[in-house]
Amino acid sequence: MTQDAWKNSPTINPYKRLLGVMFEALPDAKSRFKWDFQPEARVSRQRIKAWQNRFKGAKAVILCNGPSLNAVDFDELNGVFTFGLNKINLLFSRSSFRPSCIVAVNKFVIEQNADFYNQTDLPLFLDHLGKEDVKFRENVTFLHSVTMRKFARDCSLSVGQGGTVTNVALQLAFHMGFRDVALVGCDHSFAEKGPANKTVESAAVDKSHFDPNYFAGGVKWQLPDLLQSEVSYTEARIVYEAAGGRLVNATEGGRLEILDRMSLTEFLGAKL
Repeated sequence: MTQDAWKNSPTINPYKRLLGVMFEALPDAKSRFKWDFQPEARVSRQRIKAWQNRFKGAKAVILCNGPSLNAVDFDELNGVFTFGLNKINLLFSRSSFRPSCIVAVNKFVIEQNADFYNQTDLPLFLDHLGKEDVKFRENVTFLHSVTMRKFARDCSLSVGQGGTVTNVALQLAFHMGFRDVALVGCDHSFAEKGPANKTVESAAVDKSHFDPNYFAGGVKWQLPDLLQSEVSYTEARIVYEAAGGRLVNATEGGRLEILDRMSLTEFLGAKL
């Protein structure tokens, strides 16, 4: 497969990529091959295909996990499709709001939040490595994620993590047919400093997420890759705009400036 053909394909197919860049794509192809032999793989692929283009013409909001999420008026989101991320359930004890689905792809997050994932009836989109911790049932779809950097417009094969679970949610939103998407709670700033993706133990209290118990009490987590996240957001914006859509930042404050800003109220009321 030529480089141009690879870029223009709507799916991320590790096997085809392997033909073009052997050594770079080999780990992803091996991972996909191993996953394809699992019984959950075929069913998950059928499930993700069933979501494709289901919401053409609708708006979606992705709820990121920064402290500014606490400033969101969730009453505004009644009737709006929302993607919750990772440990969004920590919000549930203080709000009647529930997201339309939840996305999590980091193994540490899935392990730590497995009790909730195993009890909820909300639609879950989880990385395939999570099958060791989360029982496969009707509301669970496992995603195969790869290290290669590409935005999957069709998520039925693999998705690119791109440094942040938000990027996976953006791919799923596009796959589902949404073309008008806003991020909220995307502060793009962390109190903890250190090399990107380094595994560390959390402090007693979490100051970088919407809940002080998000990563707290010595649990393991990986430091953010803010540069790669910006690359992913930029690519996502280009894909949405090329399809006649829009990707905006409706976060109150924060440091994400590579997307156009718009208040959540304005986004929900405006026409594309």
